[in-house]
Amino acid sequence: MTPLPNIEILYEDNHIIAVNKKSGDIVQGDKTGDTPLSDIVKSYIKIKYNKPGEVYLGTTHRIDRPTSGIVLFAKTSKALVRLNKMFHDKEIQKTYWAIVNNKPPKQEGKLIHYLKKNEQKNKSVAYDQELKGAKKAELTFKVIHQYENYYLLEINPLTGRHHQIRIQLSSINSPIKGDLKYGASRSNPDASISLHARKIEFVHPVKNEPLKIIAPANPKDPLWKIANQLFKD
Repeated sequence: MTPLPNIEILYEDNHIIAVNKKSGDIVQGDKTGDTPLSDIVKSYIKIKYNKPGEVYLGTTHRIDRPTSGIVLFAKTSKALVRLNKMFHDKEIQKTYWAIVNNKPPKQEGKLIHYLKKNEQKNKSVAYDQELKGAKKAELTFKVIHQYENYYLLEINPLTGRHHQIRIQLSSINSPIKGDLKYGASRSNPDASISLHARKIEFVHPVKNEPLKIIAPANPKDPLWKIANQLFKD
């Protein structure tokens, strides 16, 4: 019997499946040619349910490759259409954790920037004022724990822009631990960045029931391990 792929399933029913993505995994295929998470989840469904032929799986959103946490997929076309509309209409609330090197200027607050993407460098630049071709980016943040040398932030992105959390935190001199691209002083040993898609809350697209899905952060990292223990929701 073929073994199931080694993935952490956070929630699954007939319509949707949520996976705790490991840092380094890509959600969809790209120019690297590495096997994407979407293919691994398809393989999981095919083996677990002994499905013949091609397995349907719709990707509803993505998180950056070095980021860990919740990725939500649709198992039916009906669920995909409805989830896509819910993401578009901002009816899905996402909560992230970030470990940063420097304490933000305030304990909590809202950040508004205008982001412009550089396609060649796969990087975004943040501006304080509106600029032609730049997209408005908003998030709220709160410092929820102080480590010896770092700070744990809880973040709610209000928009979904390219590298939004990474560049907005860097813009207030609080770069994410390990994020060399946006100002961290050194990399993490596993090449991750300390950004984790921790929680997602929405109304189920088919069952119409409130749903909250939580993803534990990597317990092999001592800082994430402390965060998991402190905040169990």
